[in-house]
Amino acid sequence: MAEKYRTGRALRPFSFAVAMVTCLTGTVAATGVADIHWLQAVSLLCAAVLLQAGVNLINDYSDLPQLAGDAQSCRLIRKNVRIAAVCFAAASAVALYFVLLRGWPALLLVLTGMLGALGYTLEPLNLKRRGYAVAAVFWLMGVLMVCGSYYFLTGRLDGSIIRLSVPVSLLTSLLLLANEIRDFEADRKQGCRTLTVREGLAAAVRLYRQGLALVVVSCFVLYLTGDLQIFWPLLLSAPLGIPLLVMVGLGQHARQQLPPGTGRFFLLFGLLYLTTL
Repeated sequence: MAEKYRTGRALRPFSFAVAMVTCLTGTVAATGVADIHWLQAVSLLCAAVLLQAGVNLINDYSDLPQLAGDAQSCRLIRKNVRIAAVCFAAASAVALYFVLLRGWPALLLVLTGMLGALGYTLEPLNLKRRGYAVAAVFWLMGVLMVCGSYYFLTGRLDGSIIRLSVPVSLLTSLLLLANEIRDFEADRKQGCRTLTVREGLAAAVRLYRQGLALVVVSCFVLYLTGDLQIFWPLLLSAPLGIPLLVMVGLGQHARQQLPPGTGRFFLLFGLLYLTTL
């Protein structure tokens, strides 16, 4: 059990694709409307990855009540929380700079993001336990990250950046759903009422497949509306995406590979997506 809580595994490095792709989407879109300072863009990307790392490291904090007799696991979780605090502090320092630069709208974005990050697994919100995490990360780690990066760099928001955030936000939710599908048996045993536990494994598998299809459809719609300049580069991610449709419906052992597989697809698709903006 303790192996699950070791820092290297708790960091869930495959999920860093979320922070990288969402932040870069906002950054690349911003280059088309304003002169971007590279140091600001790099600091934003670093802060986004630090925020993602912090969220990942506190993800297991809510497991402490069920691990009262496992001293090693409890020690590892508390260690991860301390590291997460350092990550949050470093990300907050960058956020403070942009708050001073952009004013109260930036502060509102930062506070919303921090509330979502802490409320993901911590009480009294604990969005994961209440089954709201998949929907919440669409907005918090998807739309908010894309639009926030865009606003921090340009000082404005418009409808096009909100539309452009949809495909990567959908993938953000799918990455979390992949984690829930992988952990279905363990979460059900521990009484963690994730969306997958509440709705059932079969329903979660259908939702995952529908989500992947919706990513493609949303990109094609964005191409038709002129928000995306080209569409064909996204097809190059198919060799990593199509196997996921099969993997998600297989047994428990195969589902262990679903989150890293989804993370690799997210990263490839996201980088290709940047070339279409």
